[in-house]
Amino acid sequence: MQNTQDYQGAFLDYLGTFSKVREPKNLYEPINYILKLGGKRLRPVLTLMSAEIFNCDYKKALDAALSIEVFHNFSLVHDDIMDAAPLRRGEQTVHEKWDTNTGILSGDAMLIMAYQLFENYEPETFQALAKLFSKTALEVCEGQQYDVDFETRDDVTIPEYLKMIEYKTAVLVGAAMKMGAIVANASDDDQNGIYEFGRLLGIAFQLQDDYLDAFGNPETFGKQVGGDIIENKKTYLYLKALDFLNASESNQLEQLFSVSLEDNVEKINTVKQFFVKSGSAEATQKEIESYTTKAFTVLEALNISEDKKEILKAFGSSLMTRKV
Repeated sequence: MQNTQDYQGAFLDYLGTFSKVREPKNLYEPINYILKLGGKRLRPVLTLMSAEIFNCDYKKALDAALSIEVFHNFSLVHDDIMDAAPLRRGEQTVHEKWDTNTGILSGDAMLIMAYQLFENYEPETFQALAKLFSKTALEVCEGQQYDVDFETRDDVTIPEYLKMIEYKTAVLVGAAMKMGAIVANASDDDQNGIYEFGRLLGIAFQLQDDYLDAFGNPETFGKQVGGDIIENKKTYLYLKALDFLNASESNQLEQLFSVSLEDNVEKINTVKQFFVKSGSAEATQKEIESYTTKAFTVLEALNISEDKKEILKAFGSSLMTRKV
C-alpha cells in the first residue's frame, strides 16, 4: 500500500498530463485554473486507495480518480456562482476571475470531460462506472437544491439537513471509493461496503467542514471563514444551537439569520458566541466523531486484511481532526 502523499503525488502527475493548453482558451483556461488551485484531493486519493485496498494496481484507477476530481471541481465552479463566493482555496473564484458566463460554460465542459474519462476502461467497467456516476451526479444536484431551498425556509430540521449534506457531499465520497473497487473488480458486497464507508465518512467530513467554516483558521481553511453565517445557511451548528438555546436567545439567533448586515464581522462573532454558549459547537464535534465511528464499524464486514482496515481507519481519523 502507498501512503496518502504517494497517491496525491501520482494523481497530481496525472492531472498535469490532463491540464493541457487547448482552444478556445477562454473555455479551457478556467478549467485548468480551478483544477490547479489545490485542495485536499480527498476524492481521487480515496479512489486510488480503494483500488489498492482490493488488490489492484492503483494506477489503473487514475482515470476514475480524475473523473471524480473534475466533476467535484465542476460542482464547485457552479456552487460558487450560486453563492456569489469571492474566494475558493484562498484564490479568486472562476466567475470572479473571468465572468459568470465563462464559469457556467467551463463548468458544463468539465462535466462532459468527467464522463469522457470512463472511455479508457473496458465496456463492462465503463458501464458500471458511468451508472454509478450518473446516479451520484443527480444526487449531488438534489443536495444542492435542498441547500438552496433551506436558505428561505425557517423550519429546516436536523434530519433534513443531514440528508442534504449526504446528497451534496457524502455520496460523492462514497462513489469515489466504490469506483476504485469497481476498477479492481471487487465483489458487489465489497463495492457496496466501501461505498457505505465513504458515505458515512463523507457526512463526518461535511460536518467538520461546517465546523471549520465557523471556527477554522482563515490562513489554513482556504475559504472565507464565516461564509455560512454571512449567507444565513442553516448548518448543523445553527440547528443545534436553536435546539439548545432558550426562547429569547433562539429568537435573537433567528433574527441574525434573517438579515444581511453591513458589518459581517460583528454578525459572525455574535453567532459564534451563540454556537459556543449553547453547546452546539461541542455537539457538532461529537456528531463528527459519531459518524466516523459508524464508518469504522462498516469496515468490519469488508473482505480485506486487518492491516488494510487499519489504513482506512487512520485516514478517517485524520479527516476528523483536520484543520483545512
